[in-house]
Amino acid sequence: MGHLFAYGTLMCNDIMEEITRSHLFPVSATLRGYRRMRVKGEHYPALVSDTEQHVEGVVYLNISGASWDRLDRFEGEMYSREIVQVELNDGQAIPAETYVARAEFMDYLLDAEWDFAEFLRKNKGIFRRTYKGYRALE
Repeated sequence: MGHLFAYGTLMCNDIMEEITRSHLFPVSATLRGYRRMRVKGEHYPALVSDTEQHVEGVVYLNISGASWDRLDRFEGEMYSREIVQVELNDGQAIPAETYVARAEFMDYLLDAEWDFAEFLRKNKGIFRRTYKGYRALE
């Protein structure tokens, strides 16, 4: 079991529970040294290393092996799962895994920040209907 730092669509607890088939509780966290970027033509972000930036997100604690398998299929080949250190709101630093964009997919990224509030307002429904990662879970 490990912890997952979520920085995009998986910050939505309903999406996370749908994918993992688990009832999980998000804890606010910050990841330093990374940037959350828009993906061309998509409604989800990608995470890339950037020493000058930080990303606000959530941590889901104690993810089961079966849930990791489903998450890996959902995220697909664009991402690699990497271990990072995240800061909780109380200042505690803990290790967590997160999905980082693979180098061969950098051309898919826009030089623009992905906005979670905009996703919730405008794109969550579209994402749930169209994202190919859901088909990988069938």
